[in-house]
Amino acid sequence: MTVTNPLLEAAEAIIEAGGEALKSCYQCGLCTGACPWNLVRSFLTRRLIHGAQLGLIELESEDVWLCATCGACVERCPRGVEIVDIMRALRRIGAQWAATPKSLKTVMASLGSVGNPVGEAREKRENWAKDAKVKTFAPGTEYLYFSCCVPAYDPQAKRIALATANILNKAGVDFGILGSEESCCGESARKVGEEALFQSLAQANIEAFKKHGVSKIIVSSPHCYHTFKNEYPQIGGDFEVVHITQFLAGLIEKKKVKLTKPLTKKVAYHDPCYLGRHNKIYDEPRRVLKSIPGLELVELPDCREESLCCGGGGGRIWMETKKGERFSDLRIEQALGVGAEVLAIACPYCLLNFQDSLLTMGKESVLVIKDISELVNEAI
Repeated sequence: MTVTNPLLEAAEAIIEAGGEALKSCYQCGLCTGACPWNLVRSFLTRRLIHGAQLGLIELESEDVWLCATCGACVERCPRGVEIVDIMRALRRIGAQWAATPKSLKTVMASLGSVGNPVGEAREKRENWAKDAKVKTFAPGTEYLYFSCCVPAYDPQAKRIALATANILNKAGVDFGILGSEESCCGESARKVGEEALFQSLAQANIEAFKKHGVSKIIVSSPHCYHTFKNEYPQIGGDFEVVHITQFLAGLIEKKKVKLTKPLTKKVAYHDPCYLGRHNKIYDEPRRVLKSIPGLELVELPDCREESLCCGGGGGRIWMETKKGERFSDLRIEQALGVGAEVLAIACPYCLLNFQDSLLTMGKESVLVIKDISELVNEAI
């Protein structure tokens, strides 16, 4: 359906839904040039925003739901327009008009019913930790480890949580998990316009955290990091949040973790959008990697602020992306181009996308995807 009734009211509705930045865009077009979609297909960000300013938006249009919220456009914008907020506002209106893509509706229904995007029972959330000597968080425990839904439920991603738990145990860190009392952080729900669902998930977590006396949280996902650190405080959840790469850098510098086993591999590091551009954490992951004996760290062509998105943000991790239009395929080619044997990541979404690309590209024999926590765990 097209929101056109009347034009001024439609634009105001977008602003009211959180797209305040809509008023600041003066149509220079730099956002379109920065968007990674234009590496694989045509996606005119500027035209989409202009349509929003005029109130001429087809909410079922694929363009409304393509944005991976990577922030490359915001990084390039001369006026600092928060284009991600405009996209979220458009999707909020789209959700109200039942224009959300079917695959996202299924995921949102799972989030609402069982608190995770894959529809698994809450009781299974702690299954990954059964043989990992991980205790249940109790009052007085120093850190809550929040693994993210992906390592908790996805068989190929749980290795991230297992490696992290092993490192924390060896370093003598006092930590625990809340298992079935944890809900998804709600990041994807908010980014696809399901604001009420986000609020519900966030409040459930905040209540659980406060009930058990949580004050410090270690996370594996940059998406959880961004949500807990930047968004939960706005609704009463003020906690000390640290990403695992930051925490590992501190443990290594304080010599609480000693890396003694050489890893003689050429490793390229992929900056996740929500760790890098959104939260400016670039150095700690590299310091950790450089601390591993024998490891040769090489930079990818697009790194740090210019990092190429894997394509998993903004709810895209739960949507199908056509072969030939996957940013993750381009990233794999870049890693191979610099001679990397290992592509190091620091985000569960990146793991899923890159593993899928390796499989579909037939490159599993020449490149390995590993989370930084896995590499550290191997070097201890």
